[in-house]
Amino acid sequence: MNGTRQLVAAYRKAFMDADITDKVDVLLIPSFPYIGEMVRALLGSGVKVGAQTLNPRGAGAHTGEVSGVMLHELGAEYVLVGHSERRRLYKESEDEIFARVNAAVSEQLHPILCVGETLEQHKSGNALATVLHQVSSVMERLDARYLSWVSIAYEPVWAIGTGLTATPEQAQEIHAAIREYLHEIDPELAESTRLLYGGSMNAHNARRLLAQPDIDGGLIGGSSLRTEDFLSICHVAGQN
Repeated sequence: MNGTRQLVAAYRKAFMDADITDKVDVLLIPSFPYIGEMVRALLGSGVKVGAQTLNPRGAGAHTGEVSGVMLHELGAEYVLVGHSERRRLYKESEDEIFARVNAAVSEQLHPILCVGETLEQHKSGNALATVLHQVSSVMERLDARYLSWVSIAYEPVWAIGTGLTATPEQAQEIHAAIREYLHEIDPELAESTRLLYGGSMNAHNARRLLAQPDIDGGLIGGSSLRTEDFLSICHVAGQN
């Protein structure tokens, strides 16, 4: 629940003044109340807008929830699914996450599937197994027509807000395993799917992370609340 109308205005100014979207694809994912305003503010900038989650039901008596239909009408093109905070705070199961991915593609939204292991899973050596289970729980059930719509963001939960950090090499190991899993489904799918890193990427570590062969981009958290930091990461990405 971060962001304000002032942040929307700041991003409008930043991207109208910056020549970046011809070098890198940029997506902003504001809180629900600002999606429509962000879409309008960034018209013509080349920046796309997404949502942070969606309800898997298309309509009905679900007070306070937001459907894919609503998001699509607001102008959102992407939606996060399975973010680590949603898994932890709202106990979203693999079945629920698949239902959200399925709902997203049915409403012409591109899902960004978030996966990652906890500190306990990391310490016990179960990181790869955990992440690949989360990926396969969606990809093995999703209609094959929509597999290419999914981007995957790896969030090492143990390295977010804990003072611990994942090295670029550790991040690359997980990304490479995801890529190999996708290759087993379809080599073209493995090549085209974007694998993003979401473990506290910032202006200081972005260059080393984005230099890894299987890290295609970043899922930026805290640094996205500061337009200068976010633009710095975008410029680094444009140089890779």
